[in-house]
Amino acid sequence: MREVHHFIDGKSVAGTSGRFGEIFDPNTGKVQGKVALATKAEMGAAVDAASAALPGWASMNPQRRARVMFEFKRLVEANMDELAHMLSSEHGKVIADSKGDVQRGLDVVEFACGIPHLLKGEYTEGAGPGIDVYSMRQPLGVCAGITPFNFPAMIPCWMSAVAIACGNTFILKPSEKDPSVPMRLAELMMEAGLPKGVLNVVNGDKEAVDAILTHPDIKAVSFVGSSDIAQYVYSTGTAHGKRVQAMGGAKNHGIILPDANLEQAVKDIVGAAYGSAGERCMALPVAVTVGKKTGDEFVERMIEAARGLKVGISTDAEAHYGPVVSAAHKAKVENYIQMGIDEGANLLLDGRGLTLQGNEGGYFIGPNLFDNVTASMQSYKEEIFGPVLQVMRVETLEEAAALPSNHQYGNGCAIFTSNGRAAREFAAQVNVGMVGVNVPIPVPVAYHTFGGWKRSAFGDTNQHGPEGVRFWTKIKTITQRWPEGDIGDQAFVIPTMG
Repeated sequence: MREVHHFIDGKSVAGTSGRFGEIFDPNTGKVQGKVALATKAEMGAAVDAASAALPGWASMNPQRRARVMFEFKRLVEANMDELAHMLSSEHGKVIADSKGDVQRGLDVVEFACGIPHLLKGEYTEGAGPGIDVYSMRQPLGVCAGITPFNFPAMIPCWMSAVAIACGNTFILKPSEKDPSVPMRLAELMMEAGLPKGVLNVVNGDKEAVDAILTHPDIKAVSFVGSSDIAQYVYSTGTAHGKRVQAMGGAKNHGIILPDANLEQAVKDIVGAAYGSAGERCMALPVAVTVGKKTGDEFVERMIEAARGLKVGISTDAEAHYGPVVSAAHKAKVENYIQMGIDEGANLLLDGRGLTLQGNEGGYFIGPNLFDNVTASMQSYKEEIFGPVLQVMRVETLEEAAALPSNHQYGNGCAIFTSNGRAAREFAAQVNVGMVGVNVPIPVPVAYHTFGGWKRSAFGDTNQHGPEGVRFWTKIKTITQRWPEGDIGDQAFVIPTMG
């Protein structure tokens, strides 16, 4: 049975704790490996390696750091098939989704290649008599990222690429459910020319997380996961003097107005609700229809569309989505389905009990569709994180907009309409962090920023884009005045680039 260890100071390091987590194949339900779970001491060794590497990396000019990012991007692209199959075997998403996972991470790496421009400060000449004022962005030091199981390539790249390009050194604590891709990415980063110790990967559970949050030499922490843990990470990290951004759960709504292109809306929402088995924080698990006619037609079309989805193993090229990540998560999703039934919602499609011949132990759940869901239902209030779409019916746009605005989560939402004014007003007023107009999953491009509101995010800065650069750097402002005088024969040495 294969073992996944740690990656510290440029090499694979075996775990010493004697504790391991099991790595399952969600397609079969069988254990395929185990991952070492780090101790506080092992996390300390990673911090020591990152601290030793920091002076040289931080002082390297941004252009050279960018060259590493360029080469890393090339290597990841060259190894795309290997990474996608590795990812699918541990997470369960189909190969096409796994390639999308890797590509979305590469988009941020590509953004980080422009770091020489992004780190430029401001300059004011003549702020006073003979006085100039300028600012510079400098790295924070040793930083860390704690990432979830659902995007084991994308989210580690979101964090580490920008942090490292800014001149920090980095410790990544990936999910213990699917740790192989982050380890492989670290190896490719070294192959791209990253000095040893700049990027370290430490696998583990809560013990490793707490070691990150309390270590005095770690200056900033980025987290993506559930809201309860995000709140814990934020409160614990900030209490120990760290800069923290912690992204939590979501319950994104798709609002369908009577003038929407319903055929396109159904096509978009079926992919957004069920794609990747619904295990996305920007999935669209709630459809809000405005008007009885819109609701009736939407539900009729959605039943047909959802029934047409094929659930299969990760390597099935014809499958729309694969299994969920674990047996425990499958049970959790199915419990929410039963909760919805008990609360009085109408279950029009029941995806429980799905098995595939030859893969009877896999964690498969078919598409589930609820109608007549109400805001008082607990199954609506909480994040299900599975292939479950809940349909809510209202009579006005105001009622529809109030649902995402008043929900505990505020990651994103979408509106489907052909009315430009309605879309504009909705986008401006709805109380969430990201909005799609006829776009079902409004994840911003890498040179904008990703982040939600309310219990979907703790901290005041977003992931990647300009906000990411601000999070991973500190600003220094210099006010200078040079007295008049004869410079005489003093020599000036003009530095060379490169």
